[in-house]
Amino acid sequence: MLEKFRTYAKITNLWPIARRYFVNNFYDGMLTVLGILLGFFIIIFQSETHTVDSRLVIFTGLGTSISMFLSGLTGSYLSEKAERRKLKDELNKAMILDELKDGNLTAKSATQDIEKAMLIKIDKKRKQTERDSDDEKLKKKGKTILERAEFVTSIVVAFVNGLSPFLGGLISLIPFFFQALAGFVTFLTSFIIILISIILLGIFLGLVSKESIIKNILQMLLAFALTIGISFLILGA
Repeated sequence: MLEKFRTYAKITNLWPIARRYFVNNFYDGMLTVLGILLGFFIIIFQSETHTVDSRLVIFTGLGTSISMFLSGLTGSYLSEKAERRKLKDELNKAMILDELKDGNLTAKSATQDIEKAMLIKIDKKRKQTERDSDDEKLKKKGKTILERAEFVTSIVVAFVNGLSPFLGGLISLIPFFFQALAGFVTFLTSFIIILISIILLGIFLGLVSKESIIKNILQMLLAFALTIGISFLILGA
């Protein structure tokens, strides 16, 4: 079973696709929940108690994370299913063209043989029939393996596409599970967790792409800073 999965992953180039989905959507999940946290943070900053019930933050963040999970799961599966159907149609067309080409070659060969005074031997004809049968079996086998590989890949990618933003959002909410009332310290702890996660993602992308790690970190931190700046500019006005 594991060997088959490895074969399917190799055929469809699964791991780079899954890795790209995971990094992008994990990052999106964190930034989405960061926006929610900034909204609550501005509220407690302007309130008299300077605290908020952690359950409100958790429920809002979890609800958003669950929505991202289901959206990513179903959206990716449907898109991958459409791509798989397109690939299947293209494969069928290619096979039909190959069969027509083989048929034309066979007809041409038969005409040439007839012109050579019908010297075709029965054994040669039988061998040709056997080769055609073997070729057909190989085509069907290759088609089946490719279809299975594409199906497995679509399932894995859909799961990664849905799970990654959910995990990104969930990690951002960790400090709120340990405090009944969330204050400045709780929010700052969550912001620090998000910041560290972004730095780790930047390092990971730099290692994978073999590009500048600092450059990748700064690019991801830019979005982090813009989210904070725009949120305070609009919500804090």
